[in-house]
Amino acid sequence: MRFTISREKLQEGLAAVAASIPSKTTLPVLANILLETTDRGIRLSGTDLDIAVSTEVTADVELAGAVTVPAKKLTEIARELLPAPIKVSASGEQRITLECGRARFKLLGIPRDEFPTFPAVRFSDGWRIKSGELQKLIAHTSFAVSTEESRPILNGVLWELRPEQMRMVATNGHRLAKMDVPLSAGAAASSDLIVPPKALEQVQRLYPAEEDIEIARGDNHLGFRSPVTVVYTRLIEGPYPNYDQVIPRDNDRVAIVDKAALTGALRRMAIVASDQTHRIRMALNAGSVKFSVQTPDLGEAQDELPVRYTGDPLDIGFNAAYLLEVLRHMPTDDVKLTFKAPERAATVEPEGWSDAAKFICLVMPLRLVD
Repeated sequence: MRFTISREKLQEGLAAVAASIPSKTTLPVLANILLETTDRGIRLSGTDLDIAVSTEVTADVELAGAVTVPAKKLTEIARELLPAPIKVSASGEQRITLECGRARFKLLGIPRDEFPTFPAVRFSDGWRIKSGELQKLIAHTSFAVSTEESRPILNGVLWELRPEQMRMVATNGHRLAKMDVPLSAGAAASSDLIVPPKALEQVQRLYPAEEDIEIARGDNHLGFRSPVTVVYTRLIEGPYPNYDQVIPRDNDRVAIVDKAALTGALRRMAIVASDQTHRIRMALNAGSVKFSVQTPDLGEAQDELPVRYTGDPLDIGFNAAYLLEVLRHMPTDDVKLTFKAPERAATVEPEGWSDAAKFICLVMPLRLVD
């Protein structure tokens, strides 16, 4: 194998696949990047066996071939080289030479045959989706996934694909985020997928908003493809909880409040809140919401904000960290909160959002201790 590539193009390719290379692994080949020559240049691929990323960059190929190279060392070398053409050659399957200006490096690789094969996914049977629509769903929901290993199904984002719309839902059992986006092109068929958030992060990072992405499902894998980059991920298997039954339909107490002011008040209260529960009290009545915190071994705090509130007065407790996280992902200046009772779930929605997408979050209350 022999090719010449600019430093910028090599760094671009390495940056794309970097997140799929495991920092620690018992399989040495997984610490390597697969370099393959193509008609248009070279393809770089990396995998940790759960997620695989493959991307193509332009290069002048003199001799076709394939080899795996230590990812960390190749990235460090590319970063330190002068901005000049890099000549890369491989003799046999294991020794790789890089030349740039007067600098010359030799690295020991691993034969291409030992690199894992990518999942079998038929893109001809899949869906075609605008990247921007998918990015919006990911950005507004994936923050709510669980990080606890006791319920693996909640470690993923539920993605419901339908002919006219797609929906993503994520929850950790204490807070939930759900968003619907209409599909202009229409999906090929209905499907429910549970996708690891790490894979969705790669989709957000690698595909520009204006790009069309092909998506297809294999036996237990999902593939995302553009003309340049492919991402594969293992799906999480099992039944997702019935999230619809926990979203309240009869909340009759409604508060509309300035998002920035509410965020500021919650952050102030959170300073004195318990490190374990992050519990704060909200007392809602016509015209105002009063915040209070009492932490026996630390102290107490109060604050108050104007609010447009309809309904009977209400005292309710929340985990301030969960509320703040939800508010951070609200796309409007004002937010609408709805309540039913101190022990019932509250909802948070963007107020006055003109977007066709529908977005709602749910936060479970905490029991108040008097």
